[in-house]
Amino acid sequence: MKCQNCNNTTFYYLKNDYIKCKECAKKYSLKKLQREENIKKAFIENLNALESSKALNLNYRTIKDRYDEYRYKIAMFLENEYNNSIKDNSEYEEYYYFNQRQKNKKKKSLYEAINIMGFYSNEKVYTLLMPKLRQKTNDIQDDSFETYLKWHKLHSKQAHQTKLYEFWKYLENILKKYKGIKEEHFFYYLKECEFRFNYEENEQVLILEGL
Repeated sequence: MKCQNCNNTTFYYLKNDYIKCKECAKKYSLKKLQREENIKKAFIENLNALESSKALNLNYRTIKDRYDEYRYKIAMFLENEYNNSIKDNSEYEEYYYFNQRQKNKKKKSLYEAINIMGFYSNEKVYTLLMPKLRQKTNDIQDDSFETYLKWHKLHSKQAHQTKLYEFWKYLENILKKYKGIKEEHFFYYLKECEFRFNYEENEQVLILEGL
């Protein structure tokens, strides 16, 4: 591990189950460090906060706060990765995400959907949240949903054979396990899915340790 204060990697082991940084003398509880590692491992294994709290016998709020922290750091990491990448954008597609309540409706309203733009570049998927469509009095009705998508949805050729197509299916599958995600938090769950899709578990561990 690295000292959070000075990034040093060497420590003294103390009698009271603590370690102390050899450079700045900051102390850490080994018990707390192990708890943090267990939470991180549960996150990487894709257990939700409730499952993790039961498995680790820890308070749900403790787990949820740590998960939210991971998601925020992951989102910032992915934004930097995209901004610093060479963008070939060999694949691109617009996607409309509906939550389960909206899917259960007989007619889906396009204006309720979360609008996502996806890019596949440098063998990785990148996503951007787009503004919601604004409804006008002369806009199409709900029963023209498929027609609207046919003529207005942006997508690359052979979209059903692309990595983005795989990612949309992956996104839908992952988000099923959550009973409901508030729209203002959706961005962070989207980025979490992007992170899991782009990186193997061993890579995820190394990235999280460096954030």
